[in-house]
Amino acid sequence: MRKTVQLLLTASLCGCVAAAPRPDAGGGGQRVDSIPIPLALEEIITTGIRQRLPDSASAKFGRMLAGERTMNGRKEIVVCGFVNGKDSSGGYGRDQAFIAKIYPDSGSSFELVAMGDASETRHIVGSTCSAAGLPISDSSSKTQL
Repeated sequence: MRKTVQLLLTASLCGCVAAAPRPDAGGGGQRVDSIPIPLALEEIITTGIRQRLPDSASAKFGRMLAGERTMNGRKEIVVCGFVNGKDSSGGYGRDQAFIAKIYPDSGSSFELVAMGDASETRHIVGSTCSAAGLPISDSSSKTQL
């Protein structure tokens, strides 16, 4: 009886560990070490985001935060921020929240993880970035790049 109870207790603890949620920034599961965004990195980010906008020249970037980490032996930079650009009708809409990754060891390749202006997307991006250590709660400080 005693061994059965110990076995059940051990099994239940293993189940708890396997089901525990982990912070995530676009699939990584590890907090990042915050870094400044130098001009070269800013160029990679803005170019990558502009390619996904209907009117790339109209892009206005707001707050952006970056952090780096190593996942599975691969260095990556996670970037969270806001962008606004003209839509197909020629007007500006709401700021779009985004998460992107840059891989310095792979020719600084750019990967857009998520971007959107819908409240659900903004919430997912905001909570994911906060969990990674990059809290981007407002987009009020805009600068055009």
